[in-house]
Amino acid sequence: QVQLAESGGGLVQAGGSLRLSCVASGSTSSLMATGWYRQVPGKGREWVATIRTAGTYYADSVRGRFTISRDNAKNTMYLEMNSLKFEDTAVYYCNGVSQQGTYWGQGTHVTVSA
Repeated sequence: QVQLAESGGGLVQAGGSLRLSCVASGSTSSLMATGWYRQVPGKGREWVATIRTAGTYYADSVRGRFTISRDNAKNTMYLEMNSLKFEDTAVYYCNGVSQQGTYWGQGTHVTVSA
């Protein structure tokens, strides 16, 4: 089992920056890939970015503005978000995938004011 906990959300003006963190605990060595998703009310969960040994991957909507990274020593993954837009407003979820299953954090709210 893996537990994920996000932090770092908040209110920011358009054009500003935020850094989200996701701390993993439990069987973290079993994770093959970790990433970020986001969701706005009334819509499905949208993939944002993924990091795995092979590299990093981004949705077209955030490429060039967001950077995903991780510190394995701290079992922590980050999402650096720059040049934020109103449409980036969402609940952001941390995601982890292992052979045993898929894991989600509780989400952290990001609100970008126009």
